Amino acid sequence: MGVLVMFKGVLRMLCSAALAAALPAASLAADYPDRPIRWLVPFSAGGGSDLATRIVARHVAETLGQAVVVENRPGAATIVAAQEAARAEPDGYTVLTAGMSTLALNPWLYRDLPYDPQKDLAPVSSLVALPIVLVAAPDSGLRSLDDVKAYLGREQPGTFASLGVGSPHHLAMTLFMETIGGTATAVPYKGTPPALQDVAAGVVPVMMADLAAARPLIQAGRLRAIAVPAATRSAQLPDVPTFAEAGGPAFEAAAWQGVVAPAGTPSPIVDKLSQAIRHALQSPDVVRQLSVQGMEPTGSTPDAFRAYAGQEHQRWGAVIQAKGFSAD
Repeated sequence: MGVLVMFKGVLRMLCSAALAAALPAASLAADYPDRPIRWLVPFSAGGGSDLATRIVARHVAETLGQAVVVENRPGAATIVAAQEAARAEPDGYTVLTAGMSTLALNPWLYRDLPYDPQKDLAPVSSLVALPIVLVAAPDSGLRSLDDVKAYLGREQPGTFASLGVGSPHHLAMTLFMETIGGTATAVPYKGTPPALQDVAAGVVPVMMADLAAARPLIQAGRLRAIAVPAATRSAQLPDVPTFAEAGGPAFEAAAWQGVVAPAGTPSPIVDKLSQAIRHALQSPDVVRQLSVQGMEPTGSTPDAFRAYAGQEHQRWGAVIQAKGFSAD
């Protein structure tokens, strides 16, 4: 039975390759899509990446004239969904929302990662940037970046809330502390909401957090926004300085998401998908919906997204290796 299944899989791959080789590139793009597209999301429904995907998917469906069905496949630091996408038929009918963890961090954090981002997944387009903000408990006494630097520079190490070893927020705080020579102990949480609730309550004094998740608590006065690790101020928090403006290092960090397809997906189909996604991200309605959620639309060609993901892989890999971080 195992040999038969393997033979069928090989035959299916050979047939797909033969079909792609037999059809002219223009014909592939012209005929695509002729049935619904499945868009995998490696997170639970309701989160920032899920919302961004659904907002863009509706517009892509209108552009391509076919339904786009969003399916949530959370688990194992996005590995479950990434592995499913990598094993899917390379025909353009399966795509994946893949971001910093999937493409840039997991290869450094897991020794036996069951997929290879460079060999098994084909970049389609960047999707959104998820800005990060440094927040503190209102009653913590941390009112400025200088206060936070002093807290992190104490002889007796303090604590900060983290979403786990190797998460974008954990790495952003690690890089900041390395830059200023500070130390603190990470307190791990399984999700952003409980982490933010504990910071707001003063259980843990400070953390790097998604702006989208933190902004409601900031606006309600339950969190204090200290600074944003970005080159310019956020339009969502125009009164909050950048790290450089607040007297810190010119420090930049943000989470991000993009879209990939299984490796081997014909280039004309990848390009058509990329154009549809970029068109969606230029729609005023899509821009407005994403901005309300605290997300910044990006959009790029497949080559540009490949280059960016590669740069992020090297940048954060240096931090992970220097600190010896591992998720195994």
